[in-house]
Amino acid sequence: KLASLALQPAITPELVQGRVHLKCSYSPPPPEPPVQFRVLWSRLSSPGKREQIQQETTPEVFSYLEMDGANLRLGDTVFCTVTAFRRGSPEQQSLPEDSKGFYAGIKFLPESLEIAEDGKEHVLTVLSTVPIACPGQDDSCKITLQLSTEDLGKSAPGPPDIVLSACQVDLLPGPCSGGSCAAARVTVTAVTDFAQDGKRVSRLSARPAAPGDVLWRAYTPRDVKVTVRDLPTGNCYSFTDPHIITFDGWRYDSHKIGTFLLSRSESRAFEVHVRQWDCGGHRSATACNCGVAAR
Repeated sequence: KLASLALQPAITPELVQGRVHLKCSYSPPPPEPPVQFRVLWSRLSSPGKREQIQQETTPEVFSYLEMDGANLRLGDTVFCTVTAFRRGSPEQQSLPEDSKGFYAGIKFLPESLEIAEDGKEHVLTVLSTVPIACPGQDDSCKITLQLSTEDLGKSAPGPPDIVLSACQVDLLPGPCSGGSCAAARVTVTAVTDFAQDGKRVSRLSARPAAPGDVLWRAYTPRDVKVTVRDLPTGNCYSFTDPHIITFDGWRYDSHKIGTFLLSRSESRAFEVHVRQWDCGGHRSATACNCGVAAR
């Protein structure tokens, strides 16, 4: 019998005549005697279970399988299993060798995020593990992903706890390397909501927008779970005939008439102006808040 040949099958994505294919490559054994290969393609149908897609016998040290959107779809995890045997003696065969599972589709890196209400931006990379192909659209070839967020509250869903730097990203065709054939970046920031609402979980979803390629038409990438950790919020006040309490708890009164700068951020475009008018009459000089403007 043929011993284990260390064929080391591996799957890589490739464009063949403008269409997305997966290529299974394996190391050839010594040239004598002549050897053929049986290549079995399968995909993960449920955890721990595989479903056969295609099988072929070939003298070549590679095998191709097209991602046609029917037998093989985006979102599938694909394997190739290779067995070598002597030509004319199929009973003399090596032990079958499996490739690693190849996930064909959109990936988010990192796959989940835990962030805090501290205003920091967190970079999320959206990448495609398969080439972007646009048959007949060579001039403007891209896949646009529509991004959306949703709060996964325990009771009724509320407004999302996160904001994105963009509502959509474009994946443009390029050479495949390091497991990525096209990539884009978006930043995620937690909403500072002034509410003591503990940890909240939001979901970030991506949907291909009006794809020309049938491969992308019915595809929904996996969502990203974003957990937002609550941070205590600072408060300042101006009330009645204005008593003022600052962020650090300092208290004083202001009885002046006019428009004043109440608060301004040193790190972002945020400020609050307050207008005070005379409300004490002839007996006492007292001012009251009568208007506010916030940016």
